Amino acid sequence: MSGLQCLATENIWFDKCCYDEAEKRFYEGVNGPATQQSSSHAGDKELVSRMKSLELENQTLHKGVHKMHQPFVFFIYIVQAAPVQAAPVKQEKAENGDDAEDDDDIDLFGSDEDEEAERIKQERLEAYAAKKAKKPALIAKSSILLDVKPWDDETDMAKLEECVRSVQMDGLLWGASMLVPVGYGIKKLQINCVVEDDKVGTDILEEEITKFEDYVQSVDVAAFNKI
Repeated sequence: MSGLQCLATENIWFDKCCYDEAEKRFYEGVNGPATQQSSSHAGDKELVSRMKSLELENQTLHKGVHKMHQPFVFFIYIVQAAPVQAAPVKQEKAENGDDAEDDDDIDLFGSDEDEEAERIKQERLEAYAAKKAKKPALIAKSSILLDVKPWDDETDMAKLEECVRSVQMDGLLWGASMLVPVGYGIKKLQINCVVEDDKVGTDILEEEITKFEDYVQSVDVAAFNKI
């Protein structure tokens, strides 16, 4: 049998994948422990470095917390000490509670202020009333022009005017007069007067003047004006 025929009958070529896997495992077994040891050594160094870093960071945080803790403790001391000092005051206030409530009910100044305000108000009202009383009241007056007619042309007009002016009353003031021709030689007496409206009216004037019936035939209001 030739060498080629001998190799052809061998099964090694058909199991080559098995041999390749065995070779791979061999080399991994040879190089594995050294690589694993190196990797383990590097991991230890990294772990130590991290632990040192954490310890340093922990120390820094501890110092910061310690500094922050000191004022807080002092503040708590003050807050806790304050009620101890305030306690006697509160107790004294509680003992005098009834007196304090009584003092609150008493208005020491309010009543005096109310009385003073009332007094000032009353004085102002009295002053206003006195001022108003001194002020003269407005009197309504009117100016009246009367036409007094005689019976005929023989009537004594001077006597007629004398009779008219003899009418006197409160609130009446006679003014100027004149004789005005009417016709047929007859003249009428036109006389002016000022009257207070509340005291003298035209009706009472006509009534009083017509009483002189020997001289006066009639009385008419020629003009009437408010003053």
